[in-house]
Amino acid sequence: MSNEEYKNIHEFDFNLICEYFSSIERQGPGSEESTLKALSFIDNLNKESVIADLGCGTGGQTMVLAQHCAGTITGLDLFADFIEIFNRNASTLELENKVKGIVGSMDNLPFENESLDLIWSEGAIYNVGFERGVTEWRKYLKKGGYIAVTEASWFTDERPAEINDFWNEAYPEIDTIPVKMAQLQKAGYIPVAAFCLPEYCWTDVFYKPQGEAQRFFREKYPDNPTAKELLDNLNHEEKMYQQYKEYYGYVFYIGKKL
Repeated sequence: MSNEEYKNIHEFDFNLICEYFSSIERQGPGSEESTLKALSFIDNLNKESVIADLGCGTGGQTMVLAQHCAGTITGLDLFADFIEIFNRNASTLELENKVKGIVGSMDNLPFENESLDLIWSEGAIYNVGFERGVTEWRKYLKKGGYIAVTEASWFTDERPAEINDFWNEAYPEIDTIPVKMAQLQKAGYIPVAAFCLPEYCWTDVFYKPQGEAQRFFREKYPDNPTAKELLDNLNHEEKMYQQYKEYYGYVFYIGKKL
């Protein structure tokens, strides 16, 4: 099967995507350690701080934030089923007075201008694009507020054609770390930090738990060609990572609004 036959994840039925990823703690590469490392670059948070986690999924990273920083957090995601799980997780962890999930779009945020102290987004800003996201979301931050996002990035200036074509078709905005830092600065932030997510954030946290989800999906939808194609695409993505992980990955970018 050629690269051209693999679809972008957004081309699949949203209900199937939601059902598949609902069973996994994190809907993208990441880890508690990486979340806390990014948080360590952010200061001045207190009990009055207002935080938004955009594209929060079921809240794997949001609950970590809530347990390690002051303030209140609103998690926003397009999928209602994710938000239902998000709020259930918050209740289980007795964080419901500090964390609330709402259904919404990153294209049209429900926040007042200059109302947020911190905007967080792990593995989700690609839905609107990095440059557009950091630029448009800036107006919601107070002066001196922070943005912290993970973004697919090239680790090298050159890479094999197969992985180059794969990513440029899936997400044409993928670029090198210096380019992304320059975009952050151009959007009106002081670039505070950037660090690559470790390999285990992909292999152990993101891909490994999908084994059980895929077994369940194959049993539930044995004759569903769309479900099969979704799993084939996800397996191909993992294969690409295993083969070319030295050339790309997720990078945490942290900026402070001027």
